[in-house]
Formats: sequence, C-alpha cells, structure tokens
Amino acid sequence: MSDGLGLPPDIQVKARADMEKLASMTMPFGKFRSRRVLDLPEDYLLWFKQKGFPKGELGRIMQLALELKINGLEGLIPG
Repeated sequence: MSDGLGLPPDIQVKARADMEKLASMTMPFGKFRSRRVLDLPEDYLLWFKQKGFPKGELGRIMQLALELKINGLEGLIPG
C-alpha cells in the first residue's frame, strides 16, 4: 500500500492513528478542559511549547496540533 509519499506501511498506520487521536482527544485539565486538542487556541499551544508540553501522548498530540495550526493544515482533520 502506498500513500503517494513513499512512507512505509508502519509509519502510515501510526500517522493515521495520530490523526484519529487528534480528531477526538480532549484536554483533560485547565481553562480549556473537555475541549478538543485540535480546537485549542494557537497561542495556548505556543505557551505550552515555551513552558513544556505535558509528558506522554497528550503532549505529543498537542505538538502535532500546533504544527498543523502553524502550517494552516488543521482543516485536514474532520470536525
């Protein structure tokens, strides 16, 4: 199976799983508790980038959300 970018199948599976998590994961704490990570304001995500993202999966997905927002690609994730 090819994605058109030459990514190995295992990377494709991981990327797809991350996109699904990004579409559904919600913020478990703070001012934006229960809000989808993808819907967090960019300035909030930038603040975390400066101060340090949470450890683990939440932090990784928050970093991914920020990258999508910075590059104007958050529309690729279904709402």
